[in-house]
Amino acid sequence: MTPASSPPAPEAPASSPNGGAVFGLALVAIAAASWGTWPLILRAAESRGPMPPTLESAITMAVITVVSAPLVWRDRVAARANFRAWVGIAWLGVSDALNVLFFFRAYRLTSVAVAVLTHYLAPVFVAMLAPLVVKERFDRRSAAAVGLSFLGLVLLLAPWRTEGRTTDLAGAVLGAASAVFYASNVLTNKRLSEAFSGSEMMLYHGLVATPLMFAMVPAGAWAGATPGGLRVLLVGAVGPGAIAGLLFVWGLRRVRASQASTLTLLEPLVAVLVGATVFHELLPPTGVLGGVLILSGAALVVSVNRTLAVAPAVAELPPG
Repeated sequence: MTPASSPPAPEAPASSPNGGAVFGLALVAIAAASWGTWPLILRAAESRGPMPPTLESAITMAVITVVSAPLVWRDRVAARANFRAWVGIAWLGVSDALNVLFFFRAYRLTSVAVAVLTHYLAPVFVAMLAPLVVKERFDRRSAAAVGLSFLGLVLLLAPWRTEGRTTDLAGAVLGAASAVFYASNVLTNKRLSEAFSGSEMMLYHGLVATPLMFAMVPAGAWAGATPGGLRVLLVGAVGPGAIAGLLFVWGLRRVRASQASTLTLLEPLVAVLVGATVFHELLPPTGVLGGVLILSGAALVVSVNRTLAVAPAVAELPPG
């Protein structure tokens, strides 16, 4: 994402929809790759003092909301929001909070691999629901891109290599539930793009999500936090948090929801690569193959966009 003080990215010219969409794909890809650096930030913050995931996510959402606020004055959409659009914003805040709640609960019940794998069922849900929600055509190459990337994710995370637990099934169900709300976030963002700018959606949904997320923070969670750890977390909240989030919503306005959600699979790829290079968590051969498949799926997403025009704007907003 561009620095928080920068003006929003201009809309793509109507005469070259594919050029604008390729730019949008680039914004989404940069955002997803940036999110993959979170392991570095969280480990650095937690090494300075323990913080529960609920506190980390609540602080991050609060920073995202604050950073988005100044941009609203330069990135407004002129009075096109009706009551149903505001209901959609409220739902976006609730679904984002539930997405985090279910994902971190899944993380506690099962392995990281199973939790992340089920969480990243979101592109599959988006691809299946996009024709109904945002009137996007589901073509064979879009289906192939989703399938190829998800197969790569399976090989990359290799959940069969983790030690089995009695709570794995419950964790997987919660991970899939988080994927439902993650997919809802993508589709709701797409539907609301006619009524709100990217920074408006970031700000307004954050005003709903932030208090809900702080309500999830257990008592005594601040006890282990240190000034050094909080500073590291705040840096991450501005970078991979606010800046990457704004890049994503700006990019999503230019591309199909199914394409954007597939490109977000770059996030776990980057996270695993960070683990291999920084934390010396080397990938097995299946992991390397999985990474290649994810990149292949991302490349297919771009090739789909070159032959299919971006879906037309939706005239009516969702009921929320």
